[in-house]
Amino acid sequence: MSEQYLSVGQVNNYIKNIFEAEVMLQNICIYGEVSSYKISNNIAYFNLTDETGLISCVLFNANRFDVPNVGDVILAVGSVSYYAKGGKLSFNANHIAPYGKGVLYEKFLKLKAELESKGYFDLARKKPLPARVNRIGVVTSSTGAVIQDIINVTTRRNPTVNIVLYPAKVQGVGAEVEIANGINFFSDYNVDVVIVARGGGSIEDLQPFNTEIVATATYNCKKPIVSAVGHETDFTIIDFVSDLRAPTPSAAAECVVNNLADDLSAVENYYNYFYNCVINRCNAVVSVADNLIDKICYASEAKLFKVEKELDSLFAGIKHKTDLIYTNFERKLDVLNTRLISLNPTIPLNKGYVKVENENKTITLASDIESGKQYSLIFKDGKKNVVGV
Repeated sequence: MSEQYLSVGQVNNYIKNIFEAEVMLQNICIYGEVSSYKISNNIAYFNLTDETGLISCVLFNANRFDVPNVGDVILAVGSVSYYAKGGKLSFNANHIAPYGKGVLYEKFLKLKAELESKGYFDLARKKPLPARVNRIGVVTSSTGAVIQDIINVTTRRNPTVNIVLYPAKVQGVGAEVEIANGINFFSDYNVDVVIVARGGGSIEDLQPFNTEIVATATYNCKKPIVSAVGHETDFTIIDFVSDLRAPTPSAAAECVVNNLADDLSAVENYYNYFYNCVINRCNAVVSVADNLIDKICYASEAKLFKVEKELDSLFAGIKHKTDLIYTNFERKLDVLNTRLISLNPTIPLNKGYVKVENENKTITLASDIESGKQYSLIFKDGKKNVVGV
């Protein structure tokens, strides 16, 4: 082993000197597709890419040039530079100019036109979302914020709804195959609706969702599909083929999951409606009785005794019918109250029961406990992690 030690700064400065001494990398013109572009303090930071690679670029005095769109191919004049302090390679541009539309964007438009001609985007074939869902299938990465956002929104709106995750790559080589496999899996699986989701990104990051294999799987899926790919301004092929496009993964969960609080409010409204119906019916009967009494006051004394008997019979019948109405109404209220209590997911926990989960999957059988795996025990006041034995 050599006894000569170099510092990080020495190595980076050495690399920097190599790049600065290379004439072929100075004052050159390169072209590529813009995959991201942002400006800060009049300095533009953007990436140029083609089918074989990507390079980070910096453009000073950016306000002297028109801002390109993501997907445009531009010319950039400048030099390759190595920032020694940060250990980062970049292309320092002093001039940019339009070159034409990007290759990926052109492929996007071509595939979009082909699929549209085949009827993939027809509104008549789109399936409506179910009014109530019990289980949601989600195709996305098992890590990251997307699946957690969907879980958080679903739990907040209706904790009785189950989520089944099909973990899939959402960018990079082979991602489109995994996404299509996930959609095909849920097509025959016991879920009510499917959400295909990922966060925002460059046009390269979203490329798997602009492929024919994913579009075909979406088109052939037997279950309603909600696409939630990228941010609100990002559009991919799956957005046009899916039954509904949501601007974000969180918005997809909002669209799919019914709000349990709204259901409880609807039950309360029915209760008030029935109660008011009974009261109004009683008031109507009393009003009729009052009218009869007014007429009786003008009747002769000879008929008064007979009318009094008729009134007694009428009031007895009224009381009997009213009692039946109240009894029937109270019985219905007891049934509704029992159903409401049964919907409360915390009741079993309050009785001492514990919910066991592993990777957001509920464990119901003792035989499913595996030694060495970590499980979550959910009590009424919190959660504890344990290891199976």
